[in-house]
Amino acid sequence: MPRTASLLALLSLSLAACSPAADVPAEEPPLAGARIGGDFTLTSGAGEEVSWSDFAGQYRMVYFGYTSCPDVCPYDTQRMVRARQTYLEENPDTEIAAIFITVDPARDTPEALAQFTGNFGPDLVGLTGSEEQIDQVVKDFAAYRALEEEDEYGFYKVTHGPPGAYLFGPQGEPLALLPVDESVEGTLAEMRRWIR
Repeated sequence: MPRTASLLALLSLSLAACSPAADVPAEEPPLAGARIGGDFTLTSGAGEEVSWSDFAGQYRMVYFGYTSCPDVCPYDTQRMVRARQTYLEENPDTEIAAIFITVDPARDTPEALAQFTGNFGPDLVGLTGSEEQIDQVVKDFAAYRALEEEDEYGFYKVTHGPPGAYLFGPQGEPLALLPVDESVEGTLAEMRRWIR
């Protein structure tokens, strides 16, 4: 009898070694615990107040850019929206908000944002505010913005970042930086890795 008990114990240990352990923690997202994010109230392209808390319960993709950006923001935004759409086709029960926050509130009025975000479909939320509001959001979200000098026609660019889009969890916790500045495929790979 003791020999049978020993064999059973050995067998159960062997089986446990072959199956994933339930108590092994999942891989931690790269931005877990980072001090990125915070509540805000900004203005949407529809002219309505939108707060960070309005997205509670949803994953959030957050991109900082501006509508007059000639060569980067439109492509990054397109990749973000396409990655989100593809992910939702694969996982229709997941809720993901796509959010575009301007770094150029002087030019990005609600009307300008509505026109810009409308090019990418109805689900992209564009947000603007006063200079002070945007400065605070940029600070809270560990982003940056710097206005470049105007050219002879009065046009200026805005250096901004981070490169890519932040991915936040349903409680507003930062998870990862999505490479929307590189590819849809790379963005999707990160989404599949961190959205659980």
